[in-house]
Amino acid sequence: MPKSYDLDLHKVKISKLVDIAKGVFVLCFKRDFNFKAGQVISITTDLNIPARLYSIASGTQENEIRILFNVVPEGELTTQMSKLNTNDEIYVSEAFGQFYGIDEPAYWIAAGTGIAPFASMFYSGQVNDKILIHGGRFLESFYFENDFDKSFGKDYVRCCSQEVGSGVFEGRLTTYLKLQNNFPSNYKYYLCGSSEMVVECRDILISKGISYDQIVAEIYF
Repeated sequence: MPKSYDLDLHKVKISKLVDIAKGVFVLCFKRDFNFKAGQVISITTDLNIPARLYSIASGTQENEIRILFNVVPEGELTTQMSKLNTNDEIYVSEAFGQFYGIDEPAYWIAAGTGIAPFASMFYSGQVNDKILIHGGRFLESFYFENDFDKSFGKDYVRCCSQEVGSGVFEGRLTTYLKLQNNFPSNYKYYLCGSSEMVVECRDILISKGISYDQIVAEIYF
């Protein structure tokens, strides 16, 4: 995923900004365009600040667009986004991208805020024959976990690298994947996270017998 896009941007008003974990927010605004679950939009708070891409985290039939983001200390845009108030205006593009959800059986594998496109797929009703594996540093890192847990049950795996919790795998996401030996070859494998995470997870899956063509990746910068 490129860092930013020079797209046509239009103004929208913030309807809500919620702090859901340390340095992590959900930003909402009224939906005025259609999109496919898994797509991204370009956002900036000021036309003098380069826009960045964010995956939509809401369902395709919801009236609001939800954006999940974490504040990057050296990032001017995320710092500004974290200070927004209701009715403040931001600039957004319409949705685009090829990281679509599918109805066929699939693994959703995410790290950190890389869960966003899978949340969109989930809230759009794409829940049958899906297994969700989410890696995070802390127990508060499993965003939307109550909804996922209620729907997926044992097919929702949380991997926590720095804290211990009930029902949570103790260790990194990649460690969990290395310990598994029964990945079905007829499933699609969707990966979303940093470039390092995507490459490592892809290599692990290939080493377990999954074809490169069965793996679809979205990289966060």
